[in-house]
Formats: sequence, structure tokens, C-alpha cells
Amino acid sequence: MRTAALRRCLAPVLPAAPPPGRALCGGGAGAAAAARRITENAKKSLASLKRENPRLEPTLAIIQAHNDRSIQETNKKFAKEVGLRVIHICLPEGSGKDEIVNEILRLNEDPNVQGLALDLPESLYSSKVLNAVKPEKDVDGLCDVNLGRLVRGDVLDCLVPPTVCAVMELLEDLGGKTVLVVGAGGAVGAALQCMLQREGAATLSCQWRAPQLQSKLHHTDVVVVGSTKPGDVPVSWIKPGTIIISCSRDLLSEKHNYGQQNNHATENAVGSLAIAMRMQNMVKTTERWIQSQQYRKWDLRCLKLQPLSPVPSDIEISRAQSPKAVDVLAKEIGLLTDEIEIYGQTKAKVRLSLLERLKDQPDGKYVLVAGITPTPLGEGKSTVTIGLVQALTAHLNINSFACLRQPSQGPTFGVKGGAAGGGYAQVIPMEEFNLHLTGDIHAITAANNLLAAAIDARILHENTQSDKALYNRLVPVVNGVRGFSAIQLARLRRLGINKTDPGTLTEEEISKFVRLDIDPSTITWQRVVDTNDRFLRKITVGQANTEKGFVRQAQFDIAVASEIMAILALTTSLQDMKERLGKMVVANDKKGEPVTAEDLGVTGALAVLMKDAIKPTLMQTLEGTPVFVHAGPFANIAHGNSSVLADKIALKLVGEKGFVVTEAGFGADIGMEKFFNIKCRASGLVPSVVVLVATVRALKMHGGGPNVTAGAPLKKEYTEENLQLVADGCCNLQKQIQITQLFGVPVVVALNVFKTDSPAEVDLVCKIAKQSGAFDAVPCNHWSAGGRGAVKLAQAVEKAANQKNSFKYLYSLELPIVEKIRIVAQKVYGAQDIELSPTAQSQVDCYTRQGFGNLPICMAKTHLSLSHQPERKGVPTGFILPISDVRASIGAGFIYPLVGTMSTMPGLPTRPCFYDIDLDPVTEQVKGLF
Repeated sequence: MRTAALRRCLAPVLPAAPPPGRALCGGGAGAAAAARRITENAKKSLASLKRENPRLEPTLAIIQAHNDRSIQETNKKFAKEVGLRVIHICLPEGSGKDEIVNEILRLNEDPNVQGLALDLPESLYSSKVLNAVKPEKDVDGLCDVNLGRLVRGDVLDCLVPPTVCAVMELLEDLGGKTVLVVGAGGAVGAALQCMLQREGAATLSCQWRAPQLQSKLHHTDVVVVGSTKPGDVPVSWIKPGTIIISCSRDLLSEKHNYGQQNNHATENAVGSLAIAMRMQNMVKTTERWIQSQQYRKWDLRCLKLQPLSPVPSDIEISRAQSPKAVDVLAKEIGLLTDEIEIYGQTKAKVRLSLLERLKDQPDGKYVLVAGITPTPLGEGKSTVTIGLVQALTAHLNINSFACLRQPSQGPTFGVKGGAAGGGYAQVIPMEEFNLHLTGDIHAITAANNLLAAAIDARILHENTQSDKALYNRLVPVVNGVRGFSAIQLARLRRLGINKTDPGTLTEEEISKFVRLDIDPSTITWQRVVDTNDRFLRKITVGQANTEKGFVRQAQFDIAVASEIMAILALTTSLQDMKERLGKMVVANDKKGEPVTAEDLGVTGALAVLMKDAIKPTLMQTLEGTPVFVHAGPFANIAHGNSSVLADKIALKLVGEKGFVVTEAGFGADIGMEKFFNIKCRASGLVPSVVVLVATVRALKMHGGGPNVTAGAPLKKEYTEENLQLVADGCCNLQKQIQITQLFGVPVVVALNVFKTDSPAEVDLVCKIAKQSGAFDAVPCNHWSAGGRGAVKLAQAVEKAANQKNSFKYLYSLELPIVEKIRIVAQKVYGAQDIELSPTAQSQVDCYTRQGFGNLPICMAKTHLSLSHQPERKGVPTGFILPISDVRASIGAGFIYPLVGTMSTMPGLPTRPCFYDIDLDPVTEQVKGLF
């Protein structure tokens, strides 16, 4: 393509007046040559893009609503020459605008289609139809967004309509010439006049029936014909020597040869040249699409905070801030429109396809927030996590992401309350965060209980039917044909039966196939509900007459204790999740072999129930910085960390110099140890820094202060200065620092300051922390001041992240199960040794025999002490850690020993939080959450 024409179609150039003597180009041969040149250049450009992106297969979708196949064939011909894939959607002639718009909307959302063009009858080119096309896919450049950019001069950010490009290709040296555009309106007419004026031409426009038409034709140097000339308009009206460019929608028919009817005029029909220009636009669209897939720098608008004193309630603070629309936040941090699924105004699911798009993008820094052994009130790890990212991004201009667990509704309505952070460091809207969110926990509940129902139903059916009857029901005849489902064929292969025809199985093979022979006494899979309900800790199922006397004792766990929750937090993809769900061991058969969800045939159904839950939920902090909320396993009875997927996506989005801050439940001895030994093994990620959260209140408790009870006022020891109690309690802080150092990661202590803490107490804690090996120790006031109150912490974390990191796991997976338990007990908890009950030893032997001995350990232990006894504070020593039982979460991928008695179903206190929770029926606002 000539350089001048290229400038006219692709850049907002305003040329100087052309030198005299140069002529306008003319002749049909010129148009054909230009089409060949455009096609060849587009082919070369696309080949270059494909060399850089070997898997690239750009696809142009063309919606056609007429029966003229010549245009379709020409599009295909040019696309093939260039190297593009074209799909034609041929709608019936007479299709209405709504049908076309529906097809456009479908193609807009098709990630395999990069460009979209329309070949429609003139009457269908309405604003409604043209603006239905996404601007980034608008190859014909006819939507208002593209046209507006063209008119403003932002030609590099838009696509010029192919017809207009073709006209401009055929014309040169327009300065001082008069161009009449006749019979061309709408987007094409506007774009054409804009480009002509930019080249220095004086432009006129009118319709064929305009009364001034004859006069205008007689005083015009160039006529651009946009639609078929009526028969009663004589060609003689056209001045001799006039250049005629025909660009009617009937591009290829060339039915009206005005030049032959007026021997003194020269005519060109844009025809095939416009099609070539369309393909050129498609290559340009492809290049932009490739650029859109690259990592984008953040353009984040943070929200302003105006902290009040005294600090209002969490829900009042949350409600006083106006969050950004979540689609705006998503765009600011580089998410594409097809990578989010919006839930309301402030929440969105993020699709896992982002990981493939940004697979070559370096990860940011990975920060874990852990804590000392807490009081029953909690010490503010979530608040520190939020305060830290608000400081990093809103105050230091460093990209950062918080990754948090979704809270269970059990604690929300029980004692502890919500988990959105607090004060001026929280996730908003906090009521949405703390309640249903996007339904992930409900999906887990449904999946978990479907599997529980499948276990009992299978036992009943096997106990009441013959092999033949079971086989006929499990492999029924449908429409005269009997066939195995995919999951049944997989079971046959696991059994060593390599047959696909149900009619060829022997009686022995049928029996082997239909009978799981579950031993009811070995069932470990329990039903779940997301409510604290102590009366479900032991139940009896099967009491109805319809269950024919097959009664057994069972129990309910809280939903977040389900192995499916643990899987959600550890999975790395949909395929990985499906495989993990299938591996879940629910019981043993009567021969002592494991029975899995895959054996029960329920894996695919579980994956279907979990297909949306696997996507992290995007929210924001009070200062408008991004947060992922995903998964919510408890830390005392599970691994207590948010999801691997949320962390991985966030690490890509923040960029190489950004930070992802995630939180581990309870003290470092529990949540952090599991984060390193379980989560990091699953993800392959290496943490950069640990932030260890402490409070003067908790340290005083560990120094011998009176009991701290949720709901009861604090004793005076906690509200008055007492340096001796603080000093004595710092032994727990020192121990947690030592635990962190076992893994070779730098540690920064964040002292969460309360208004009752004295400056001397704060200084003492920071001094002891640094003397004990912390990289730094920083007092934080984010609860009362927002991100500004955590700026020093953010600066310390940034410095610590640049320190040498010698991360290592605590134990080798090849060690025996008992030895791995002993290492955790002695090195982390400070136990003298461990003692396994006969039940626990039997389970260890069973899991070892079944091939599960090489899994990591997930200790189920109280979070209120380093030992197994909640009342022992500080740093207990010399104790023997009792292992009462050992269980396995094979799908999640860990063995979990139970230390003492651990309840998997909390109960409600005398006065639960729900007494204070209410709904205003007029405003629909939630009250009383904290």
C-alpha cells in the first residue's frame, strides 16, 4: 500500500497542500493492483504475528443476511490469501434486527473470534445493530466508539471503515479539490467526509433526490457514490473529467458503470479493494488483540479515607465508603472484560483463563501474614493484611493484592463475628463479604452432601438387590441400547476389566463391578452445614421404614471442614480439581481397601457443582485496592489458607515488582506451618516474607495475665500498662519467630496497636522482636488510620522481600507418617515426644499399606496453645503430644492427625452474635455485623 494512503487510513495526519500538477488516480486496473498490494502486505504482517505467536489462529466472523454468495466467496478468497480463518453466519433473508443483534452478542462473547463484520441489506444498518458489535471486534469500524475516535483524530485507536479506506486508496492529492458524496449516509458517510476533509478536500454531501444535485454534480471534481443511482438521474449531469468512485453496499456487482455512460468521466468501483481493506483491518484487530492479552500496567484510582475519632463500627465505616464498580476495578488492574463474571455491583468471579494469558508474566513478591498464639478474640491478622495492601498501593504506589479466606457463617452468627478486617482496614461491602458472597460455601455444601447421600444409598441398594438387579439398574437399556457411562468405563479399567460392551461381562466381573462392599463402620465422610449446631455432632441416619433397618450413627461437620473446601483451596485447575474430587476416600470396603468418590460414580457431578466455586471472587478494600476472596478452610481442623489459584492469579496481576499478601489462620505454629508444608508444596510457590502479627493484649495473656473470654470485659491487666507481663509474654513471640526461621524466610513483626497500649509497651515488644531475629518490628495503626497507619510496615516488608531467601520444607515426604508427626510436634510445638493411641497407630498402618504414606501432615490441634492443652499459654515444654486418631484427606492430599479431642462442629454460645444482627425493611440495610 502506498505510504500516503497508509497514513490516511491509519494515522491522524493533516498533510500540507499537495504540490501542483499531481493527478487523481483512476482506472479499474488501479483498484485491482491496490487490492493485490493490500492483500500481500496484510499476509506478510499476519505471518510475522504468527511467527511470534505460533498458536495464533485469528478468526473473522461475518454475519450475512442476504442470498448473494458472491460477497461471501470473495471474503473467503481474500481471507485465505491473507491466512485468516473466516466463519460465515448466514441468516435467512428477511431476518430482523433483533435476530442479528442476538447473533452479534453471541459472537462478542466468543473468545475464539477476534473480529466481527456485517454484510447486511441497507435497511438493517441501524445504530442498534452497529453498536451491538464490541468496538475491539468491530473490523468494519462502524460502531459509534470507533467513529467517535476517528472524528476526534484518534485514528491509531480506531479502525477506519474498509470502504472508506478503499476510497482513500484510490484518491490522491485532494488538496483544493471538491468532493461530492452522494447517497452515502450513516457511519460510512460520516467517516468518509472526515477522511476527505483531513486530506484537504472540500466536501459536499447530498442524497440522490436532493434538489441541488444537478448543480453540485456540475461543480464537483470527484463524486463518491454511496448507493445505486436512480434511473431518472441522468449521467449527463456529471461534469466531464470528473472522477467517480462507486462504493455502494453492492460492492461486487458493479451494475452501474457511470464512466462508460459518460466518456469524459473516470470511474472506479471499490468492490474487491474494500474486501482487501477489511482483511487488513482484521490483521490490525488481531495485532491489537495480541497486545490486549499482554500484561497491562495498573491504572488504579484509590479511594480517599477520612478516618474519624472515635472509630465508628465496622459496618458504619464500610457503609460510609462508596466502592468502585467491580468492572471498573477489574479494568484498572488489567483484567479483560471476558475474564470476569459480575455478581451485583461490587463482586466478580475471575476466570482461570487469565493464568494462560499471563503465563509468561513474572510473579510478584509473595507475603504471608501469620500470628502469635492468639486470644479467643483474635489478634487482627486480617486487619493487618488489609492495612498492609492499602499502605502498599494507596500510599506507596506499589501494586498489591490481598488474598483472604471466605468466612464461614458459623462464626459470623456465633461468637467471633465476620472476617473482613476491621476499622479502617477492611474489605467492602463487609456485609456481602461476611454472608453468602458468591455462593462458594453453598456449592461445597451441596457437593459434600450429594456424596454423603450417594454412600448411604449405595449401601442400601447393594444390601437389598442381587448382582443381576444391580447391574440392570446401574447399566440400564436406553432406547434399546445398553452402554457404560464414561465414569463406569474408568471403574472397569481400574478393576482390570478391559471391556466396553455390557453384554460381554462374566458373572464374576459383573459382581466385581456392581459391589463396592462398603464397610459402614469405616465411613469417614460426613454431611455438612454452614451453621454452628452442637446437636448435629452425633446423629442417627436411616431411621425411616423406607431404609429397611439400615441404621448407623453419623455426624454433621461445619461446611468449611469438608475435604472439598480443602481441595478448593489447594487445586491448581479444573482438571486438577476433578482428579482430586475423584480421589477422595470416603470409607473402606470389607477387605480394607479404600472406596473413593470415583468408585461411587459421582466425580463428574461434584465437579459440575464446583465449576463456579473454583473461580476467585474479586472485591476491594476501603481504599479501593483489589482483594481476592476464595476458599475458607479452618486452620485448626484443616490447613487454614486461602486458595492457591487466587494467589497465582494475583501474583501475575501485580507484576514483578508488586506484592501479594495472603493470610494463614491462627498462630504461626498452625496456619503458617501448614502454609509452608502443604500449600507451598501444592502450588510450587516460594514466599518472600512472613509478617508475624502480635498484640500487647495477647502477649500479656502469655505472660501470665488472666483469662481472656469472648464477650466478657477485659481485666485491668490488659487495659493498664504492665511491662513485666509484656516482657514475660514475649516468649511466645520469640518462639513463633523461631518457627518462621525453621523455613528460612525473613520475618517482620507487625504489632497491632490498641488504644490501651502504652508507648513503653509498644517499644518493648519491638525491641525484643528485633533481638529475637526479626528483620524488623513495626507498630501499626491501620485499624484507626487506614493504610496510612501501616506505611512503615509496608516499607519494612518491601525491604525484607529483597533479603536472601533460603526457603525449605520442614520434612521430607518420604519419611514415615509417624516420623513426620514427630518432627512437627517437636520442632514446631516444642513437645518432648508424641504418643499415638491404638486407633491412631492402626490408621497409620492402614494408610501406609494403602499407599498414602508419602503425603504431608495437617495437624488438627487447638489454636489457643502451642501444646494440646488450651489453658497452657506462653511456651509450654516437656509435654507429650497425644495423637488420638489419624485420618486422611486423600483428594486434598494430606494426612491429618487429631491431637486430643477436636470438634469439627462448633456450637452456639449463650448469647450468639445473631442477637445483634437485623435488617432494615425499608432501606434493606444489614445491621449488627462486625
